[in-house]
Amino acid sequence: MSRMPSTSSATTRSTHAASPTHTAHTTAAPAPAGDLARPDGSPVRVLVVDDEAPLADLLSMALRYEGWQVCTEGDGAGALRSARENRPDAVVLDVMLPDMDGLEVLARLRRQTPDVPVLFLTAKDAVEDRIAGLTAGGDDYVTKPFSLEEVVARLRGLLRRSGAAAVRNESVLAVGDLVLNEDSHEVSRGGDNIHLTATEFELLRYLMRNPRRVLSKAQILDRVWSYDFGGQANVVELYISYLRRKIDAGRSPMIHTRRGAGYLIKPGEPV
Repeated sequence: MSRMPSTSSATTRSTHAASPTHTAHTTAAPAPAGDLARPDGSPVRVLVVDDEAPLADLLSMALRYEGWQVCTEGDGAGALRSARENRPDAVVLDVMLPDMDGLEVLARLRRQTPDVPVLFLTAKDAVEDRIAGLTAGGDDYVTKPFSLEEVVARLRGLLRRSGAAAVRNESVLAVGDLVLNEDSHEVSRGGDNIHLTATEFELLRYLMRNPRRVLSKAQILDRVWSYDFGGQANVVELYISYLRRKIDAGRSPMIHTRRGAGYLIKPGEPV
């Protein structure tokens, strides 16, 4: 597992709530082999709901170190909207929010997505408050102050038990919402199947095995076509254009050119 940001305990809520924030899905460097992933091999999606921006940012950083996609919201209304639009695999929910109680958010969330696991964050230590959260449909809780490692461990357990995620299949490559299965030779983006020729598949596989890394034309020729560099670079440009038409058409681009250096693939920017 990737090394998590070094922290002590996350602090309890300040008396002044931070302004609500909303961060679209983003990803860190791809998760190491053997980490959790969705059944289709794509990254786990987690929604973090907390109006204390520094704490939400810290949690998001820790979860992205797991290779997961993270969306943050600062209030209940934003949380419900994000859950409806992005369909997270798990939710980290603070009990105290500026516009509505976390228990009310949970009740409404359960009507939208009954099965999504929810981990409560609370500064309340009373047993009755914990019981209320679990009775309302929460799956687990963490009391502030807490360690980031504890939150991640609780989430991993919830994700496995719910069936929302499993140990990543090493034959499945994922960069953002683009997924390539090396065994079945299937490729999809955002759940939509993409049909590639054998050469296009090999080129995409090489790019996805090296996400965010610039690969020169010479490297690509050697790996995909087994050519020595010498007048054949145009074939790389041609097949990159083929891939772009299929992978990036109508979507945020993932395949990028670095002039004079080569090509790289990285998750598309949120629209």
